[in-house]
Amino acid sequence: MEAESPLSRTETLIGKDSLQKLNKAKIALFGLGGVGSYVLEALARSGVKHFVLVDNDRISPSNINRQLLALHSTVGQFKTEAAKNRLTDIAPDMQLTCLNLFYSAENAAEVEKHLADCSYIVDAIDTVSSKLLLIETARRLHIPIISSMGTGNKLDPSRFETADIFKTRVCPLARVIRTELKKRGIASLKTVFSTEAPCISCKPPASIAFVPASAGLLIASEVIKDITGVTKEKTAPEYRRALGII
Repeated sequence: MEAESPLSRTETLIGKDSLQKLNKAKIALFGLGGVGSYVLEALARSGVKHFVLVDNDRISPSNINRQLLALHSTVGQFKTEAAKNRLTDIAPDMQLTCLNLFYSAENAAEVEKHLADCSYIVDAIDTVSSKLLLIETARRLHIPIISSMGTGNKLDPSRFETADIFKTRVCPLARVIRTELKKRGIASLKTVFSTEAPCISCKPPASIAFVPASAGLLIASEVIKDITGVTKEKTAPEYRRALGII
């Protein structure tokens, strides 16, 4: 009996051509926290093999409640280091560029050298100034980008939606980003945001495992759909036959 490959079930669902598109894609992911770590995991397990990872943080005990990379065994490691170890265990042929830095105007030019051939940028950054800089850079380089809005101080994972920034509502972070993008003449931005009002107000934001994870998985699904063009109506022929679509 022929051995089943790690991505055989993914290929059955989306088709060989779409899986090859994911194999060839190169994703730049900024932020490996509660949202970004789940984006990374889902993309890696879906066949993406090329990443640029940007994060300057080390894993701390307070990350363990919500961040996929955070374990007692990884406390103290750079998040990029923990990500590299985890991803190469998922796919040994993974190709990673790890940048241990806080993305800012001071190092933007150096980071940009790694973005030229990227298929997609994922913004899972918490800091407003860095988010705006990354959005502007993606727009200038003509690279598709999706941005995570706020996930802190929330309890309901079912309230996340995908929408253009100018169609978002309720989310305080989205309101700030909308205002700043208007000033910069940027007319659109794909986002994942929550329609749940923050249930408390505190800094640093309170969090729970399933909320940022849900946002991260939703972002990953949007990236995959955008790269492959796959929807429920455009899956592999075998799957469509099983659904009675063809």
